[in-house]
Amino acid sequence: MNRNDRAIVALVMLAHGMVHTYELSIPIFVSIWLTEFDVVNLGLTQLEVTAATLGLVVTAGYGLFGVGALPGGILVDRVGSRRLIGLCLFGMSASFLLLGLAPSVVVITLALLLWGAAASVYHPAGLALISKGVEERGTGFAYHGIAGNVGIGLGPLLTAILLLFFEWQLVAGLLAVPALVAGAYATRAQFDETAAVAADGGGGDSKADSGVDSLAEFLGESKRMFAGGFAVVFLVVMCSGLYYRGVLTFLPNLLEGIPTFEPIPLATLLPAGVADALGVEAGSGRTLKPERYFYSGLLMVGVVGQYVGGKLTDRIPVEWGIVGSFAVLAALAVVFLPVANAGLVPLLALGAVLGCFLFVIQPFYQATVAEYTPAGTRGLSYGFTYLGVFGVGALGGAVAGTILTYSTPAVLFLTLAGFAAVGAGLGLYLVRQRGTRAEAGATAD
Repeated sequence: MNRNDRAIVALVMLAHGMVHTYELSIPIFVSIWLTEFDVVNLGLTQLEVTAATLGLVVTAGYGLFGVGALPGGILVDRVGSRRLIGLCLFGMSASFLLLGLAPSVVVITLALLLWGAAASVYHPAGLALISKGVEERGTGFAYHGIAGNVGIGLGPLLTAILLLFFEWQLVAGLLAVPALVAGAYATRAQFDETAAVAADGGGGDSKADSGVDSLAEFLGESKRMFAGGFAVVFLVVMCSGLYYRGVLTFLPNLLEGIPTFEPIPLATLLPAGVADALGVEAGSGRTLKPERYFYSGLLMVGVVGQYVGGKLTDRIPVEWGIVGSFAVLAALAVVFLPVANAGLVPLLALGAVLGCFLFVIQPFYQATVAEYTPAGTRGLSYGFTYLGVFGVGALGGAVAGTILTYSTPAVLFLTLAGFAAVGAGLGLYLVRQRGTRAEAGATAD
C-alpha cells in the first residue's frame, strides 16, 4: 500500500471497529435496564418495562442504523467521507455520554436513536472512501473488515469486564471516550479521497465528482443503478444480511440446550479471595455460560474470513467468490444441528468454519458493488447496500424468532440454507452476465 492508502485504511479501521464495539455492547446493558427501571413514563401514560418494551427501544436504534445508511450514502457523495466519518464518531461518543446520564428509559431511547443516526452514515462513508481512495481496494476492504470483527468480538467483552467494577452509567460514559478521541483524529487525517478513481482516469462515470443534487437526480441515479447489475447485487446483499442476522440472533439460545455447554459456577473458577471480593461465593448462582464465549469466538474467527475474502477479491472474479461463499454457508446450515450434537470438537470446528465464511463473503459483495456502480454515486450505492444488509437483513432475526417460536431449529436452519441457496443462484446469474458482457466487448473489438 502507498502512503495515501495507509492513511485511509487506518481511519476506516479505527472507525469501523468503534461502530461495531458500540453496536454489540448495547445488548449487555439491556439485562441491567430490565432490573434498573420499572416503568416508561410517557407523560399521559406509563408502560411497564419488560423485555418486549426494551426490545422495541433497542430495535428503534438498530433500525435507524440500517435505514439511515441510504440518506448517509447521499450525503457522502455531497460532503465527502472524511467529514462524515468524523461526525459519526463524535455522534456515537455523544450518544453514549447521554446514555451514561440517562435517568429514564425515554432518555435511553433518545440516546440509542442518536447512536443509530450517527452510526448509520459510517458504512456508506467508509466503503465509498476505500472504493474511491484506496488503489489496493481488496486489501483495503479486508483490513476494514478485520477491524470491524475486532470490534464485534472485543466490544462486548470489554463492556462486560468494565461492568464487573463500575456501575453501568459510568461504563457507558467511559465507552464514550474512545469515539471522541477517534473523532478528533478524523478531523486531522490527511489523504486524497479520490486517488484510486483519479488513477483509473475516472472510469468514464457521468458523475465522477458531484453525487446527487436533488430528489429528481436521486431518483434518476437510483433508477440508473437498479437498471443494471446492481439490482441483482442488492438482492445478494439482502440474502447475506438475512442469513447473518438469522443465524446469529438466537445462536447463544440454541446452544444453551447442548450438554457440551452446561453452565459453570463462577466461584469454582476463581481463587477464594477473588471470589469473595467480587461477591461470587459458592451457591451465589452466578455462572459462566460457555455458549457466550463460543459465540464471541465465532465472531472473532471472522477476522480470518475478512482477510481471506479481501485477498481473494484481488485474485478471482468477485461473482465466483459470492457463489462459493453462499454454497458453503448453505452446506453449513444443513449440517449445523447434527454436528452440534456430535460433541465439542466437531462443534468447535464447525463454529470456526461458520465464523470464517460469514465474513468471507463481505469483501466479495463490497467489491461487487464497486464494480457494478459508477464512482460518482458510490456513496449512494453503499447506502442502498447497507439498507439491504442492515435494514432488510434485520428481518432475519424476526424470521428466526418466529420459526423458533412456532416450529423447530431444524426448520430454521433449512430456511437459512434457503437464503444462502438463493444468494448462490444470484451469484451464478452475475457470473453469466459477466461472461455475456465480456463476449459483447470482444465482439465490439
